Amino acid sequence: MIAIESPADMQRAWAIRRRVFIEEQHVPEEIEMDADDAHAFHALALLDGDAIGCGRMLDHGATEIKIGRMAVLPEFRKTGVGALILRFLIDRARTRGFRKAVLHAQLTAEGFYLKEGFSPVGGVFDEAGIAHRKMERTL
Repeated sequence: MIAIESPADMQRAWAIRRRVFIEEQHVPEEIEMDADDAHAFHALALLDGDAIGCGRMLDHGATEIKIGRMAVLPEFRKTGVGALILRFLIDRARTRGFRKAVLHAQLTAEGFYLKEGFSPVGGVFDEAGIAHRKMERTL
């Protein structure tokens, strides 16, 4: 697991996001590739040098971060890679002094986030044509 610090690694994360969100889930590119990428902290999961997953976090106020763009290539799902990415982001947030993490979970991933200590907040809503629910946890 690495923090993305180069344009080349960011390109590798975008390739994963393009495959998962745009090609697989049909999220419009103009929604997926947003201005927040420029100031987010990004993580990249590697296996034998190949990028297999990614995620990002954004400062969301003085004490809170928002985790998003969590994506793992289909052939590596259900292997623990997503949990490693999430824990890496949470550890980095704690180190930086943040006390709470929020995210918008796709309903199909809600169980994953529940296992990682997140709790649902409020009802289901549509985001990019996909059902989501806000979730949060203390860091």
